[in-house]
Amino acid sequence: MKASLLTAFLLAVRVASAMPDRVDSSVSNYVVIGAFAIPENAQKFVKKASAQFHAECQLNVNRNLYYVYVLKTANKGEAFEQARALREKSPYHDTWVYNGSLDAQSPVIKGVDVNPVTDLAVPVIAKDEPTPKPQAVLPALTAVAEPQESQPPAGSAAATPALVAETPAALLAASVDDDAEGAKNFVFNIYRQSNEKAIEGEVDVIDAEQDKRKASYKGNQSVRVRPVNKSGKISLVCEVFGYRKLGHILDFNQPTATEGVTEENGAVRVPFALVRLKKGDIQVMYQVFFFKDAAIMRPESRYEVNALKEMLQENPNMKIRIHGHTNGNASGKIIQAGNDNFFSLADSKESFGSAKKLSEERAEIIKGYLISEGIAANRLEVKAWGGKKPIYDKLHSQAQTNVRVEIEVIAD
Repeated sequence: MKASLLTAFLLAVRVASAMPDRVDSSVSNYVVIGAFAIPENAQKFVKKASAQFHAECQLNVNRNLYYVYVLKTANKGEAFEQARALREKSPYHDTWVYNGSLDAQSPVIKGVDVNPVTDLAVPVIAKDEPTPKPQAVLPALTAVAEPQESQPPAGSAAATPALVAETPAALLAASVDDDAEGAKNFVFNIYRQSNEKAIEGEVDVIDAEQDKRKASYKGNQSVRVRPVNKSGKISLVCEVFGYRKLGHILDFNQPTATEGVTEENGAVRVPFALVRLKKGDIQVMYQVFFFKDAAIMRPESRYEVNALKEMLQENPNMKIRIHGHTNGNASGKIIQAGNDNFFSLADSKESFGSAKKLSEERAEIIKGYLISEGIAANRLEVKAWGGKKPIYDKLHSQAQTNVRVEIEVIAD
């Protein structure tokens, strides 16, 4: 045990020395969500991730792996913050930071992959590359495949296995669960009720006995779902931004006993006919993130903000109120956007203000983006709350959830 602790300590020292706060101009910090030995697989993953983020792919010549990343920055703190946010609030639970260079025109620099939670170096194994030592890969596969709730706490030794970077755990479910005892084939048909058009989204499986989310599965495709309890009592919940949340309660052991649920071609089909938000509805923009102390959105926020824009474009009579919230009410630095850089810190400027002011400016940046995209200003209102309406206590482990933007439909 002492030897292992010493090894971990020395490893942490090496990582710290390899990642100074002031980095060489030829070195960047990449927020990486996947690594692949086969370029075609990397490109497929880029296409899939681009539905939510601006994803790019480049070859890491040191490891001969294609890295898929969503942010490149010289600011190590910024990269670590975003990587941790993706681990907590997106399906990419194994996001890490690569400190080095992926620029083919730059000199080859030996980089380092770092776990943003523990600040320790991590080896990366490409899931699509055969390895002569399968026993070394299996533990990592198990760690990635388990639903997020069953993973060990961040910072524990078990939380830093070798990363197998292919797809997030939610999308691995179909292949990983194939051999699980009692697993069934499901298709979650997510579509718009008005025109039956398919909608991209996911369905959460909730253990009705514990009222706890156990897994998430992609909609409109065949997935392999495993049982989460002995009774079979589960809830299936689908929440897509811009639509009302919809859920079904069913018996996993006899799913077709629930009205509307059918079985076709060996798969249980569960319909989710979603309807647009209506007057009085309020919905959190879970996929809108801001840079630290800034009223500037991170690039991965584009997808959900554009979904809001599309909802407003569909219904010219709709008006919304954008609610801004922070965690706590302390005053501090506020970084403001410059030159309509809604998703970039370029040309930004600093000021000082209250938490309420920060929440107001964050709501205003969303309003400004919508106006720039052709939405009339008189359809958009802003309400700043600061930290007056927290979801959790400001010192709670989930306190970061208090930092949010909510959309209220005030006319339709």
